[in-house]
Amino acid sequence: MKLLVIEDNLAMQTTLQRSFERRGFRVSTCDDGERALSRWRASLPDVVLLDLSMPGRDGLDVLSEARAEGLDTPVIIITARGTLGDRILGLNIGADDYLPKPFDLDELEARVRALVRRRGPQGSNPHGADDRPLTPEFCGLRADPDSGAVYLRGQPLDLAPREAALLRALLAKPGQAVAKERLFDLVFAGASEALPDAIEVVAYRLRKKLAASDSSARLATLRGLGYLLQAEAGDA
Repeated sequence: MKLLVIEDNLAMQTTLQRSFERRGFRVSTCDDGERALSRWRASLPDVVLLDLSMPGRDGLDVLSEARAEGLDTPVIIITARGTLGDRILGLNIGADDYLPKPFDLDELEARVRALVRRRGPQGSNPHGADDRPLTPEFCGLRADPDSGAVYLRGQPLDLAPREAALLRALLAKPGQAVAKERLFDLVFAGASEALPDAIEVVAYRLRKKLAASDSSARLATLRGLGYLLQAEAGDA
């Protein structure tokens, strides 16, 4: 599997290259927006990891021109620019996924492999966000089981990776309690340094974001049982 990393931070670029090469990928790199398209054309990657803030040319400009040229390689945007506006713009231009920094390398690898599986041998569904397989809707919320993104009425929610992981787990069983221990295992997979109570912090942040959104879904705590996602009275 071939991966193109377009990232100007050399420490991050080196980390990604070494990590993915250890996992069996062939990795090409580029640290400049002006050279990114020529490297993309030359390497013919299976997936592109694209930073947004780069010297020479912004990553969104690179992505826009690539799609205009017909370069349909799946793209995951990786950036510290994690605002909702940047995410929506990137997805609308043609990105397949969006992962704000800092991120977990295991999660990034899972998303890369999911994109390759979804694309398939014929290159179907190259970059259409609207064609992604989504979970059934609950209070306007849907989760993409491949990319991990969560959408509210078709627009991506501005969630941190662990908040999104918690919401995905609850969306799989809306209206049903999920044990804290089970949620901790899903949200903090591979994070050996995390304490069990850390799930409470993630739940607190997710609860606030849901309350501030247009969704009627609310995160409820059931003492001794865990958490559940439920609709406000009168909503479904």
